[in-house]
Amino acid sequence: MRFSRTSTPARRRTSRLIGAVVALLTLSSLATACGSSETTTTADGKTVLRYQGQTGQVIYPELAENLGYFDKVTLQWVGDTTSGPQDIQSAATGQTEFGGAFNGAVVKLAAAGAPITSVIAYYGADKETFTGYFTVDGSPITSARDLIGKKVGMNTLGAHHEFVVREWLAQQGLTPDEIKQVELIVVPPVNTEDALRNGQIDVGALSGVFRETAVQRGGIHPLFTDESLFGAFSYGSIVLRDDFIAKNKDAVADFVQGTARAIRWAQTTPREQVIEKFKSIINARGRNENTKLAEFYKSTSIAGPGGVIADKEIQLWIDWLVRNGELDKDKLKAADIYTNEYNPYSNGTYPDGAGPDGQALGR
Repeated sequence: MRFSRTSTPARRRTSRLIGAVVALLTLSSLATACGSSETTTTADGKTVLRYQGQTGQVIYPELAENLGYFDKVTLQWVGDTTSGPQDIQSAATGQTEFGGAFNGAVVKLAAAGAPITSVIAYYGADKETFTGYFTVDGSPITSARDLIGKKVGMNTLGAHHEFVVREWLAQQGLTPDEIKQVELIVVPPVNTEDALRNGQIDVGALSGVFRETAVQRGGIHPLFTDESLFGAFSYGSIVLRDDFIAKNKDAVADFVQGTARAIRWAQTTPREQVIEKFKSIINARGRNENTKLAEFYKSTSIAGPGGVIADKEIQLWIDWLVRNGELDKDKLKAADIYTNEYNPYSNGTYPDGAGPDGQALGR
């Protein structure tokens, strides 16, 4: 089995520069072609929000719609996303109304000039839900320095796993030149465990069902986890285009409050009930999906109540990009990229565990 890998630092920088130029040109052309599309409404006046889903999983806007938390918007599924960066680019270019990704990817897209704003956190890491960066038992790799010249497997570059690995290496004292010597290998999640056990990679990123089943088989252990970096921490957010926000304030407010209430419902409801709800939604939408992934749900992993975004959850990655020479100092600040304006939990309007009607959402 062959996996993509990073090349020499010089070639990698050239490749990324070319890729960035192509991405910007693509973004510009797509925004011109798609970004000015008119908002669609239903016969009863609801604003239609196009989005991409995730196979075998339920995203929180879908949960909100199922729970009846939207009054002024309705969702239109247009397919499944291939990655967070792809999802938010689709939103930025007008192919969808919203998308979600790792906050570092959101910052990079915003820094490239994309007119987007994060409005609610939708995933993170905590003691129950996290990504582990695993090595095999007996491996000589026991510290960050041992990774110099070694291979780390992850599902994609330029997103959560790459940022977290590089952040951990920096926290452990490696210099930028030493960090560049750690090879990052693209490995499909379904193949990561085998690649690790067969010695094709030295460390592999495992989460969810892939982590659970790999740990059950034994013989591996985490070198570190994303939760070990910052504790309970929201890593990703849902974004909307700035022009859509400006023209559809009521729809945006309804979308965010409904999604926030759905997140809070999941945060305060027993896990077994959340899993059953996810399964019923997956079965009802008729996309010929397996519900097995839902059974591995542990927690929302979102740090803030109802997905409220903390300033540090954005600023951290702005500082990271500045430190790595990918963003000019003071070009962006966190407040330029996110808002909690529409989240009812940001100012205590709704008590924790209750919706606008005052009824309890869970235990």
